[in-house]
Amino acid sequence: MTQAGHAAESVWDYPRPPAVRAAPGRLVEVWFGGRLVAATRHAVRVLETSHPPVYYLPAADVATELLTPAGAGSHCEWKGQARYWDVVVGSRRAAESAWSYPEPLPGYREIREMFAFYPGRVDRCTVDGETVRAQEGDFYGGWITAEITGPFKGGPGTSTW
Repeated sequence: MTQAGHAAESVWDYPRPPAVRAAPGRLVEVWFGGRLVAATRHAVRVLETSHPPVYYLPAADVATELLTPAGAGSHCEWKGQARYWDVVVGSRRAAESAWSYPEPLPGYREIREMFAFYPGRVDRCTVDGETVRAQEGDFYGGWITAEITGPFKGGPGTSTW
């Protein structure tokens, strides 16, 4: 068990294709520009082999007025077409720091109307008060907490894993 009382998890025990799992009761927060951008106890995690979990937060628990469409997107073979968002607070902009799947593919419907955030592109993301570490690399948005063990895909030399 970790300090937070959660069992340690190896990302190598996560499935491929990814699985969507509830994170019941866990307080998940996103901060940028001195503002609380999102806070929920109703997050879900997407778990995929070699990746730290990605937390998706319900739109109802996100200050969506702080999100501006980024124009960019990407495609996931399992989840479908992603849409990217900038987080804007005052004169500060965190470019392409959030994403969503407006019409996810079957098997991932739970993440519809939810947002995920890159912890390395905003000021701070927390899970139950613990500040998370960002997954290395420009593409992946995993959240590393004390209970999550690697090694993690995303850093130099891991692209072929």
